[in-house]
Amino acid sequence: MDLYRERLRASPWLFISTVLVVPAVMLVFAPINFTVGVVLAIVFYAAIVIALLVSAPVIRVSSTELIAGHARIPLEFIGEPVAYRGEEATLERGQRLDARAWLLIRGWIKPVVKVPVLDVDDPAPYWLLSTRNPDQLVRVLDEARRPL
Repeated sequence: MDLYRERLRASPWLFISTVLVVPAVMLVFAPINFTVGVVLAIVFYAAIVIALLVSAPVIRVSSTELIAGHARIPLEFIGEPVAYRGEEATLERGQRLDARAWLLIRGWIKPVVKVPVLDVDDPAPYWLLSTRNPDQLVRVLDEARRPL
């Protein structure tokens, strides 16, 4: 059972901005055959939309582990998570970023949560996760890692 689940879908503006592929494809193929240009433009846009939807990673917290995308870590190996928003989140994704950190960040989701890794055998000092609900993720992680 998941205590928390969030799919990091692309923002609506990304779907809207990728509509620009339609006139670009038509510009290339319309001089050859207008119908082919229209069909290919629609196919290219549909492929981009499907790729954005299918490739959206999921953050999950169960009673025993944190799963972010394809990575998983037992809750016993995580420290106290911290949520960042605005300028602080930008600094965490940029100037303060440790090159060894494990990242699941998306440019269209500004807030991040930093989850320290306590496992001495793990080369990553922390995980940095994009999330639209940083306070909720921090709360759920704190509650889940407390012993009963």
